[in-house]
Formats: sequence, structure tokens, C-alpha cells
Amino acid sequence: MPRHKEAASTLSDRAYEWLKRDIIRGACPPSGRLAVKQLSDHYGIGASPIREALARLAGEGLVVALGQRGFRVPPINLEDLWDVTDTRVLIECQALKQSIEHGGDDWEADVVAAYHQLEKIEGAPTGDFAKWERRNQAFHEALVAACPSRWLQRMRDILHDQHRRYRFLSSRYAPGRDIAAEHRALRDAALAGDVGTATDVLRVHIERTAHAVEGLLTEGADSLEEATS
Repeated sequence: MPRHKEAASTLSDRAYEWLKRDIIRGACPPSGRLAVKQLSDHYGIGASPIREALARLAGEGLVVALGQRGFRVPPINLEDLWDVTDTRVLIECQALKQSIEHGGDDWEADVVAAYHQLEKIEGAPTGDFAKWERRNQAFHEALVAACPSRWLQRMRDILHDQHRRYRFLSSRYAPGRDIAAEHRALRDAALAGDVGTATDVLRVHIERTAHAVEGLLTEGADSLEEATS
């Protein structure tokens, strides 16, 4: 690959990662416009890589393409929350079922290792949300890693990112859940090979996030504006 093409690809990937991070964390507000010029200035990346990143994110549903009018961040609302949640439950529970059925010793070891890293930070007196988010994601990815269906894995990844936008609100603005206990129960059921219990625990785990955000959304626009600012 010519060097200039490689550099352009690297810049596009960098813009994609930064934009994706900021959309999920709410730094780019829900329903907000995504102006190429402003994004280019903000990230210090040219307009072409920004447009490529926006188009890629639009394909994943994390950006809404407005035709000739540009792009915007998808809204956060109850209808989308439950659509994403219900679909993620279907896909992720099926991926977990297949992973448990096909997982061997290496899969079990990876689940144990990922859980151990997550448990250490969940038991810490002060939390680092960014580190917790990375380790939480690694644990959930380890659980489904033995799923042999590439399409399930692909759809799961897309839905996981969509749900992360809502989980960010749940984790930061709706405290009180014993998430550590939920993760422990999920680990135990998966390692025991108990598909029924594991998928039930996972379903409740995902839906509790939705219920927490539902409470925030129903408090009114002022609460949502505060939560995403």
C-alpha cells in the first residue's frame, strides 16, 4: 500500500475511534449535529478522514446520515432504549448459549482471568469508570468468545456499542445496583455450564440497565440534559 494511502487509512481509523468514544460517552450530545468542519478542528484531523469515519459509524447505527444535510448523533429515548435492549438480549443470550456449549478449557481460563481483572476494580473503594468499562467489556467478550457464529458475533458487537450509550448513563447517574454480584452470578453459571441460569442472569443484567435509564428519561428533559452534559 502506498504510504499516503496508509496514512489516510490510519487517520480515518483514528477519527472513527475518537468519534465512537465521544458518541458513546455523551461528549457528542444525543440528537446533536456532527459538523465535519467543527469535528476536523476539534480532533485535528482533515475533513476526508472525518467523513469516512462518520460514514462508517452511520453503517453501525451510531451516527444518523441526513443525506446532503450532514450527520447527527442518534437520539436517546425510551423507544430506542427498549428496541436496543430487547434485541441485544436475543442476540447476546444466544451467543452466550453457543459459547458455553462450545467452550473448552481455554475459554474457561479466559473467562476466569477476565472476571478476576473486573472483580479487582469493582471491589476498589474508588472507581475508575473508564478502566471499569474496559474490563467490563473484556469480561462480556470473554463469555461469548467461544460462540462459533460470526454473524452472531458481528451483530452482538454492534448492539453492544449501541447499548453502551445507555449503560454509560446507567453507571454514572443511576447508582445503587450490585453489579459485582450480577457479574459473579453470570461467571458462576457460565463456568458451571448452566445455560438456562446463565442466559437468565444475562437477560436480567442487561434489562436492569434499561430500567435504570428509563427512570432517568422519565424524570424529564432537565434530568436528561444534566446527565448528558
